[in-house]
Amino acid sequence: MRIGLPILIPLLVALLAMSITAGVSFGAAPIPFATVWSIVGNKLHADLLPVTWSGGQESIVWDVRFPRVILALLVGAGLAVTGAVLQALTRNPLADPHLLGVSSGAAFGAILALLHTGLILGLLTVPLFSFAGALLAIAAVALVTRLTRSHSADRLVLSGVAVAFVFTALGNLLIFLGDPRAANTVVFWMLGGLGLAQWQHLIYPAGVLLVCLAVLMLKSRELNALAMGDETAATLGIAVSQFRFMLFVVTALLTGVMVAFSGAIGFVGLMVPHFVRLLAGGDNVLVVPLSAAFGALTLVWADIAARLVMAPEDMPIGIVTGLVGGIAFILILRKR
Repeated sequence: MRIGLPILIPLLVALLAMSITAGVSFGAAPIPFATVWSIVGNKLHADLLPVTWSGGQESIVWDVRFPRVILALLVGAGLAVTGAVLQALTRNPLADPHLLGVSSGAAFGAILALLHTGLILGLLTVPLFSFAGALLAIAAVALVTRLTRSHSADRLVLSGVAVAFVFTALGNLLIFLGDPRAANTVVFWMLGGLGLAQWQHLIYPAGVLLVCLAVLMLKSRELNALAMGDETAATLGIAVSQFRFMLFVVTALLTGVMVAFSGAIGFVGLMVPHFVRLLAGGDNVLVVPLSAAFGALTLVWADIAARLVMAPEDMPIGIVTGLVGGIAFILILRKR
């Protein structure tokens, strides 16, 4: 079923507003929708509305849940866009940051920073180490592909799976060798979570997402050509090797930063682009921005579920995305 943009865009705006409201309102201590937006209004413009809420409610809305929802939007958009680009780049519908080892490499870099090097570069340490780990994983995939002389899309994914296992093992080794007290926190972080979101930290994933998304949207027509094959792209004047390298760097940066702030969250990059293509077709001019929108919505609702299922405890969000995403993907496969 295809939905036209005149219907889809207003629908997405309405869903976004509703999801943000629900994400801030729902939780172990539910807060009415009207109170949520009254608090937000007063934060944006002092004394805009009379205060009818407690200081605890204000702290929950503004200091805890609102930055958490914004981080969910950013991470969901980043992972979904990365999955859409990698699927077009490799011409394989199973490609995503997890299967190509990018997430595992990013997690390895983050674990190295958290347990062994410390914040030697300040707040940028974990994102930079994650980015370096993601780039290292991509380089490893390229090396394995070259050594095995297998350049098909299927073999590329298999190389990614092998690299993912290696980096997961190396990450587990770093956890084993690290401080046991800190290791427990890192293990929980590896399952995915947004509970550490803070306003002052959101500038990093937001800035990286905006820049990378702008680049990918500007290059979406070239991505369409590359998805049709290297020869087709070359005949259209695209420098295939350089363009593919640029896409790998951009997706590594996106994945590395998102993993640094949320942990390893699976299935968003695999599932969301498939759903978008069912709605809007295979043109990456539409698939890239729509994947960002639907990825953001997906992770907000996954986070809501993670908070409600075991309230007042937070279930790791990676468990929710894995369960729901796996079932949804099976249903999609049955209909195709």
